Formats: sequence, structure tokens, C-alpha cells
Amino acid sequence: MAGHEYVSAEQLAGFDKYKYSAVDNNPLSLYVMHPFWNTVVKIFPTWLAPNLITFSGFLLLVFNFFLMAYFDPDFYASAPDQEHVPNGVWVVVGLLNFMAYTLDGVDGKQARRTQSSTPLGELFDHGLDSWACMFFVVTVYSTFGRGPNGVSVFVLYLLLWVVLFSFILSHWEKYNTGILFLPWGYDISQVTISIVYIVTSIVGVEAWYNPFLFSFLYRDLFVAMIIGCALTVTIPMSLLNYYKAYKSKTLKHHSFYEAMLPFLSPVLLFVLCTIWIFHSPSDILEAHPRLFYFMVGTAFANISCRLIVCQMSSTRCQPLNALLLPLALVILVVISGFLPQHETFLLYLLTCFVTLAHIHYGVGVVSQLSKHFNIRTFSLRKPSSD
Repeated sequence: MAGHEYVSAEQLAGFDKYKYSAVDNNPLSLYVMHPFWNTVVKIFPTWLAPNLITFSGFLLLVFNFFLMAYFDPDFYASAPDQEHVPNGVWVVVGLLNFMAYTLDGVDGKQARRTQSSTPLGELFDHGLDSWACMFFVVTVYSTFGRGPNGVSVFVLYLLLWVVLFSFILSHWEKYNTGILFLPWGYDISQVTISIVYIVTSIVGVEAWYNPFLFSFLYRDLFVAMIIGCALTVTIPMSLLNYYKAYKSKTLKHHSFYEAMLPFLSPVLLFVLCTIWIFHSPSDILEAHPRLFYFMVGTAFANISCRLIVCQMSSTRCQPLNALLLPLALVILVVISGFLPQHETFLLYLLTCFVTLAHIHYGVGVVSQLSKHFNIRTFSLRKPSSD
């Protein structure tokens, strides 16, 4: 298993022919963030590898996730009469979130600046982004939590899926059109989240208890923004882009089944996890929401990464992800009543397995492509020829 090669010869050949094609027409990105990133990237030395910038930004989001897990493990810290997250922590989380967003924006510019752009860089960037979706959604949940003025853990579970679906939708577009249409919601959400963290450090979580308009609470605005962005921007623009490709006869997959294949594994993941929630003997989502979100987000990231490999190499998407099998087995054992008292242990065990499997996949793919392109993942120096 240690030497398993995840990228097939056909996919390696596809990567050799790959050409980057993306469209970014978000006004916030074009007129505010890109000029800012063009200035920031000049700070970095030209010997700094773009992938190191990408990975550093991702680690900041992971740090935020675990920092908030320490101060708010069960999402009750923002509720009335609870010990709140210290204001200084909100400042740290807000600054690190914006730094992560900035690093994600400048890594590609550093690649072009150092003439080190490769398909591996794009795969590495978007692969980490697929995992990052879970980290920043779950972290921002702590601003409201699940107290009387917050949202339930099940509502957050659904909101997490809205974000995950929005992410994979852009890569579904590219799988079918060959062009990555960068979603507007990402830039807007990252700037907004960073501001919310800083504002929270100043006014305190108590400020979010009050209605912002009539009887609508800020938690309602939080929910409305995520769902509204998906329904009014992300989905309509994706369908429009797909329709344009259809009209211009530039679609890469012409049958409905082949076009929709990338959605099969994510939908099954959602269905399986939702079945577990509703049939859990110990109400697993209520008992361990953070761990459950982590498991779902990690499994989703693996599905997304495999799709990204296929769309970049112009190969057929795999219908079913292998991680769905252990998930289905655990759910079967739990809801059949064989080991109801060990449900928590099974969730921990499954989460560890899914995480290790995903890391093994990621390291394996990156190592294989680094060797194929004769480059170092985190250095601009060429590998020795001997």
C-alpha cells in the first residue's frame, strides 16, 4: 500500500497535455483583491515555492479549527451564561483567516512570477481548498454556536453541505466544459468571515443575540447568506456556463449520465451520513458534532480531489469513491443495533481511517506527480539527476 500509485498512466499522459483555463469575473476579486495580491506577492522572495505558500495558508485554517475546538469544543461557548471565547482569540482567528485567504490568492501569482507553474501546483491548491471548506465553515459556526441564539448542529450540517456542493459544482463545470469558473461566493465569504471575527472581538458574541432587522437575528442572516448565495449566484451561474458550452458544442461529455457522474459519490456521502444522523442510537451529531463534520469534510475532500485529477487529466470520473464502503459498513453496524454502545468509538475509528486514507492519497498523488514532472513539491530547485 505504501508504494501504491494512485495516478494511472492514462492520467499522467493527460496531465502532460493539460493547459490551465479559468475565468474570474467577480468584481470584488478583480478590482479589490487582485490588486492587493499583486502588491503582497512582491514581498515574497523569488526562491519561495508557490506550493509552500499554498500549504502554509491551509495550515492556518487547520490551526484556527483546532484553536476554536479548544475554546469551544461543543459549540456552546457563544450561548448566554457560558464561558465565551476570549476576545483575543477572535482577533487571532480573524487575522489568520484573512492571511490564509491572502496566501491562497498569491500562490498562483508567485508561480507565474517565478515561472514555476505546473499542473501539480493547481491540483495541490484546489485539493487543499476542497478540505479547507470544512475547516472554515465549522470554525465560523462558533460565532453563533448552537445555543438559544444560534443554529442547531443539524442546520449547520446542512449549511456545510451547501458550501461543499458549491465547491464541487465549480469542478463539475470544469469536468464538462474544460474551464474553471471561479465562484463569486468564495471571495465574498472569506472577506465577510474575517470581518465577522474581528467585529466579534470588539463587540463580543452578545452583540449577535440582538435582532438586526425587525425580529430577524444575525443567525438568520448567516443562514440566509449561505443559502442565498448558492441559490442566486452559484447554481444559476454554473447552469448558465454549462448551457453556453452546450450551445457552442464544446461540452466534453455529451451523455447525461457521464455529465452527472461527478455528483454520484458526493450525493451518496450526503445520503449515508444523513441516514446515520436520523437513525443514530446515541444521537451522534448532537453528541459529537465537530468530529462528525470533520469526518464528512474529509471524505468529501477525497471525493473532490479524485474528481480534480480526472478533470485535469481529461479522464473519466470514478463512479464510486472507495471511502464510501467503510462508511456504509459502520452505518450498517450502528443502525442494525449490533454495537449501539460503541457508536462513538466507531465514529472515532472511521474518522481516523478516512483521514489517514485521504492523507495517504494526497501524499501519494503529489509524490507521483512531482516525480513525473521532475520537480520538488516545496522547493524551486530541481531534483538531482542521480
